[in-house]
Amino acid sequence: MIQIPKGTKDMLPSEAYLWHTVEDTAREVAKLYGFKEIRTPTFEHTELFARGVGDTSDIVTKEMYTFLDKGGRSITLRPEGTAGVARAFVENGLQGGALPFKAYYLISAFRYERPQAGRLREFHQFGAELYGAASPAADAEAILLAARFLRELQIDDCVELHLNSIGCKTCRARYGEALRAYFRPHIEEMCEDCRSRFEKNPLRILDCKNEHCKRFTAGAPCMLDYLCDDCRAHFEELKGLLEKAGLPYTVDPRIVRGLDYYSRTVFEFTTDLIGAQSTVLGGGRYDTLLEQMDAKPTPAVGFAAGLERLLLVMEAREVPLAERVPDVYIAGLDKESREQGLLLAEELREAGLITECDLMDRSLKAQFKYADKLGAEFVVVIGEAERAEGAAEVRHMRDSRSERVKFQEISQYIKGYYRRT
Repeated sequence: MIQIPKGTKDMLPSEAYLWHTVEDTAREVAKLYGFKEIRTPTFEHTELFARGVGDTSDIVTKEMYTFLDKGGRSITLRPEGTAGVARAFVENGLQGGALPFKAYYLISAFRYERPQAGRLREFHQFGAELYGAASPAADAEAILLAARFLRELQIDDCVELHLNSIGCKTCRARYGEALRAYFRPHIEEMCEDCRSRFEKNPLRILDCKNEHCKRFTAGAPCMLDYLCDDCRAHFEELKGLLEKAGLPYTVDPRIVRGLDYYSRTVFEFTTDLIGAQSTVLGGGRYDTLLEQMDAKPTPAVGFAAGLERLLLVMEAREVPLAERVPDVYIAGLDKESREQGLLLAEELREAGLITECDLMDRSLKAQFKYADKLGAEFVVVIGEAERAEGAAEVRHMRDSRSERVKFQEISQYIKGYYRRT
């Protein structure tokens, strides 16, 4: 028997409603803010991620699924969504269109990581991207969209917003020198990743998860002390907007995010309900991303949320979610009655009622047992006498009451019951 690859997971029909709840919520909230869906390829040229995500990131150096196609081209399964959206924005001439450009996506992505709760090799994301606006108000809108999304999922009371600024090229260069001066006496004692980042991107050392290295990073200089006047003013205005909007936050100077394209604002929504994988949604500003891709510089801000982690939080938070059960199950007592039931089922579906009918030639007792297992609200019984009369027995499964109802009136009868209750 061929088994599922390590780090992947089946979504079974019994779980689909959970995923639909998150995905439908994402779409509805994005629509409120004027974001429209974008879909990009599952795989891209490897260079897109090497240049966009950054060649010092763990994603590019360790985690990408990269292969040569039959034409000898290096292709990579997307490890995140932003780089693909950036390429689509440029390649399709959207830079010259109406700005700001607002788009959201619901995607699967791929990273070769050690599988654990909330971290799979194939995972799913909801992301939102806003291009063309450099103002702190754009950052605030992205963060408020994210906060509303989490609120609609009923988990806003168990997540916290953490906020930081990692500055622009100018102030980050000065900060980089300060970090090198601080880490230089300790760098040989630190892990291989930190040593490789020391010259290329010392800011990434702060993101090291190695417990030994954390002893050194704990006392590192703070980025906020090195912000230039423009970056400091941007950060202060953003904080003021969030405060006026009533969204609480914690300034966390250790947030740098794991991707090289970030600048200025970075943020994370975290929780303590799912262990080590505490970040459920993260993002920030990436004003230099398009420039890194040899395109016209365009300011941008956005975020992505891992759906698997969100579902874990919702489960831990015991968010009440109910799968919609069939409104009606039609039980047929013989071949002709089952055929009548199939046609009646189509009429009820036309009326918007979720309807199941017998396809297995079960006995009446077995059909009632199956209807109960499905959670059907009503069972409509059709036999020879019912066909002759043009009326069916309609059984209320909650209290076992039965009424005789004409075939053409069944949909209104059931809808009337729902209106009364």
